[in-house]
Amino acid sequence: MDDINSTARLFSIEQKVLLTQTDTTVGFLSQNGTKLAHIKSRSQHKPFIKVYKDFKSFHKYGARIPKRQKNRIRRMKRSSFIIKNNSFRIAPIPLHSSLLRNLEWSYSTSANEAGKNFQRAFCEQKADIIVEDKRGLYEKSASNIYKINNKKIVRLR
Repeated sequence: MDDINSTARLFSIEQKVLLTQTDTTVGFLSQNGTKLAHIKSRSQHKPFIKVYKDFKSFHKYGARIPKRQKNRIRRMKRSSFIIKNNSFRIAPIPLHSSLLRNLEWSYSTSANEAGKNFQRAFCEQKADIIVEDKRGLYEKSASNIYKINNKKIVRLR
């Protein structure tokens, strides 16, 4: 685990790509979407899911949820949502890492090559920082994705 007491060492964490166990599966996290797109070899125009550490951070960046859907979204775990072509997920930090606690949001994508399963060697080569606890890194199922508007919720995945 990391032991960081100085914020001076974290000045450029926003530009780094982290490999970590997320609330759903092994993932790359970064605030640099261009770098993630390059790693995954995918189009710059295809958006990533934006993961917030809590609802306070979500609202801080001006995001809004339709009033009729607020309670439902708060209760749904391991789920991602699309509202007006913006995708997001509220996910508590599963590791007690001071690196991840300092990020209020990050782009998230599964840690694999496009269309392939998790391969540790590939991921370690592409990541700038690896955050791992005693459980290690393991592949689980991806989050459910729901498209939301004022009237209904449609499950996409």
